[in-house]
Amino acid sequence: MIEKRQFYINGAWVDPVVPRDHHVIDPSTEEPCAVISMGGQGDTDAAVAAAKAAFPGWMATPVAERIALVEKMLEVYKSRSEDLAQAISICMGAPIEMARTQQVGAGVWHTSNFLKAAKNFQFIRPLGDHAPNDRIVYEPVGVCALITPWNWPMNQVTLKVVAAAIAGCTMVLKPSEESPLDAIVFAEIMHEAGFPAGVFNLVNGDGMGVGTQLSGHKDVDMVSFTGSTRAGIAISKNAADTLKRVHLELGGKGANIIFDDADDKAVKRGVLHMMNNTGQSCNAPSRMLVQRGIYEQAVETAAQVASGIPVGDSHVEGRHIGPVVNEAQWGKIQGLIQKGIDEGARLVAGGTGRPEGFNKGFYVRPTVFADVTNEMTIAREEIFGPVLAIIPFETEEEAVEIANDTVYGLTNYVQTQDSTRANRLALQLRSGMVEMNGHSRSAGAPFGGMKQSGNGREGGVWGIEDFLEVKAVAGWAAE
Repeated sequence: MIEKRQFYINGAWVDPVVPRDHHVIDPSTEEPCAVISMGGQGDTDAAVAAAKAAFPGWMATPVAERIALVEKMLEVYKSRSEDLAQAISICMGAPIEMARTQQVGAGVWHTSNFLKAAKNFQFIRPLGDHAPNDRIVYEPVGVCALITPWNWPMNQVTLKVVAAAIAGCTMVLKPSEESPLDAIVFAEIMHEAGFPAGVFNLVNGDGMGVGTQLSGHKDVDMVSFTGSTRAGIAISKNAADTLKRVHLELGGKGANIIFDDADDKAVKRGVLHMMNNTGQSCNAPSRMLVQRGIYEQAVETAAQVASGIPVGDSHVEGRHIGPVVNEAQWGKIQGLIQKGIDEGARLVAGGTGRPEGFNKGFYVRPTVFADVTNEMTIAREEIFGPVLAIIPFETEEEAVEIANDTVYGLTNYVQTQDSTRANRLALQLRSGMVEMNGHSRSAGAPFGGMKQSGNGREGGVWGIEDFLEVKAVAGWAAE
C-alpha cells in the first residue's frame, strides 16, 4: 500500500492539521492501492497564506527567470515520466502504454508550447503609434486555486500550473482525490526544479471540502477549474461573494458530422476517438451524426469497430482500453446504457454489464447505439464512458441544427471532402473548437468551450493570458 498523507505547502512536505485518511481505489482490481489524507480548512488556509506571501516576490521575478524554472521543471518531468505513468495508470485506470504516451506526453506537449508562447509574449507593450506615452501592462492575477480532474490529470495540471507560473501567479493545486498520486509526483518535480517556497502548493481533498474552501477563500484571486458542469456552477456561486475570476473547463457532448462524401476512414476514426481513454474525455465525439445516404453502412462499420476494441487491465502492456475510474461512474454509465435501450435506441454493439471474462473491475463494454434522436437521454447527457450515439440526418441545415441543439459547446467535428462546406460549418457550429477531417488542433491552439462547456481558454498564448490582468498606463516615459 502506497502511503502519501502529507501536503506540499511553502516548499516543504507537511502533515495535515487534522489527519483524515482516504483510500484510493485501483479501478482495475477494485482494491485499495494508496492512502492519502483529505485536507481541512487549516490546510487550505496554510497553503493560501503561503501562496499569498510568495506572490510579491514571484510577481517581481523577471520573466526570463520564471521561464528558466519552467524549462528546468520540464527536464525533471521527463526524467520522472515512468513514475507519473504508473501513478496515473493505478489511480484512474489508463492502460500503462496509453499513460506513458498520451497521458504523460500531454504534459510535455503543453509545457513545451507554453515555453514557445512565453518567449514571444510582450508583458509590456505600446498601446499604438498614436499614443507613444501609453503602455499596456500584463501582470499576474494573484493567488490562484487550481482544481483539476482525474480523467487527464497531467494534461490539466500542466495547462494550469505552467501557465500560472509563467504569468507570475502563485498557486494552490487541488487534484482529484481519485487520481492524486501523479499530482504528488508533480509536486516533487516542482520542488526539484527549484521553484521558490510558496509559489506552488498542493493540498489533497474533495470538491465539497478543499475545493469549496478554495473557491470561496477571500485571499484567492482566481479559480481555474476543470470538471463537471454541475461542479462548475457550484464553484461559480461560491466564488461570487468575493468577485474572484473564475475559469471553467466543463463538460461536452460533441457532434461528429459525417457527410456522404466523407473519407473512407471517417467512421472508424470517430469510433476510436470516442472510445479513447475509455470515453472519459470532455471533448469526445459522443454524438455521431451521419447523412442518410451512408447511414446503414456507417452503423455497421461503427458496430464492427467498437466490437473489436479490446478491454483490459490497466497494468497490462498493450493497446486496449481500461476500466472507468470508479464504481459510481460505472454505475452511472450502466444506467445510461439501459436508458438508451428503454427509450428505443437500437443497440448495435456492447450493452450493459462487464465485458466477457471480467467479474470485477470497473470495466464497460464499448457500446454503440443507432437510430438515436437528439431528444433521447443518451444524446443529451454527458455519459463519460465508451458509449456512442449515432443520429441520422438528411441535410446540412438539419445537421447544424442537431449539433447546436445542446447545452454544451466544447468541440464539434466535421467530415466532408467539400472544403467550402467544411469551412461554412466551422463558422456555424456553436463550440469553442471545431476539428475537421481528422485534423487535430495544432501546437499552441486554445482549448475551451461555450455555453455550459465553460469559459476561458487553456494552452499557448491564450492560456497565459487567462492568468493575467490588463493594466493601462498613461504618461509612460518613452525611452
